[in-house]
Amino acid sequence: MKKFKCKICRRLGQSVCSRAKCAILRKSSPPGKEPNARTKKISEYGIQLREKQKLRYSYNLSEKQFSKYVKGVLIGKRKIEVSAADQLIGELESRLDNTVYRIGFASTRLDARQIVSHGHIMVNGKKVDIPSYKVKAGDEVQLKPASVEKNKFQLVRESLEGFIPSKWLSLDLKDMKGKVLRLPSSEEANIAIETSFIFEFYSK
Repeated sequence: MKKFKCKICRRLGQSVCSRAKCAILRKSSPPGKEPNARTKKISEYGIQLREKQKLRYSYNLSEKQFSKYVKGVLIGKRKIEVSAADQLIGELESRLDNTVYRIGFASTRLDARQIVSHGHIMVNGKKVDIPSYKVKAGDEVQLKPASVEKNKFQLVRESLEGFIPSKWLSLDLKDMKGKVLRLPSSEEANIAIETSFIFEFYSK
């Protein structure tokens, strides 16, 4: 996807760019509209579409990529005794780029995708440069030793002093590596999305 623009966050009424200084914090009204402009009632389809776009943009995915994850859950390919919402969020959270972001090696998911694509990440000791690579419980995600020496990642190391990663991950700051302890539930991922609308959108 192209470089994320916060006007998407304003259009959706929610920060989905994972930036600490998202533009929606300064101006919450949709782009091109006055703050006091009369709001048009959103149809059921519009609500479903908006929720779908919120989750898709949160993980910085194309429509083709995102629909593949949702339809995979809908057609029952994943024989797991958890809710559909947890299955979907689990699939998205287990992406390598998201894991790199959650561990703290990148400030946004877009930055994490670039770090992975540029070959800075190893999984279980082997270089992996595919952002969509699926990590599993027990996997170790580490910055390449040669990459750690780069100034960019030295600054990352400094910024991680005192940082506590998501509960399903652990962080070894000394070796700049993290471990996937398990996959999170939809509640633990802490993304304000109503997934039932998303499944309804793709069920038509």
